[in-house]
Amino acid sequence: MRTLYMSPYRRMRKMNRALDRWFDHNLGVVSSLEPRSRYLPVDVRSEEDAYIISAIVPGMDADDLHIEINDDVVTIRGEYQQNGEHEEDGYLLKEIRAGKFERSFTLPTALDDAKADANIKNGVLTLRIPKAEEALPKTVKVKAK
Repeated sequence: MRTLYMSPYRRMRKMNRALDRWFDHNLGVVSSLEPRSRYLPVDVRSEEDAYIISAIVPGMDADDLHIEINDDVVTIRGEYQQNGEHEEDGYLLKEIRAGKFERSFTLPTALDDAKADANIKNGVLTLRIPKAEEALPKTVKVKAK
C-alpha cells in the first residue's frame, strides 16, 4: 500500500506564483509604496567632480518635471498626462499609464545644488549635479628640501 503525501509548502508556492502572475497582469509591476505611482527608470553615474543622473521620461516636456535637491538627496517628480481617452473607450490592452511618479536618491557626498543643470532631449532627462567643493579630493604638492 502506498501513502500519498501532499506538501503544504508546495501548494503555497504554487498559489504564490499564481497571485504574482495575476498582480503583474492586472496591475503592472510597480516599484513603489504608492499603489498607482509610476516607476522611473534611471542611471546614476559618478564622475570626478559631479554626478550624472539620466532618466527615461518619454513624451514629457521640461515643464512637466520638478527636480529638488536637498542636502545630498535628489528628488525627481512628474506626471504623465492622460491622452484624453477614457478606460471604457474599447481598449483590449492598455499598458501606457497616466499618473504621477516620484524617485529620490541619496548620493554619497555633499552636492553643489546652485550649479546643477538639467535638460531633456528625445525623452531622456539628464541631470548634472556638481559635488560640493569640500567633497572633492584635495591634492597636496610635495616639496623637496
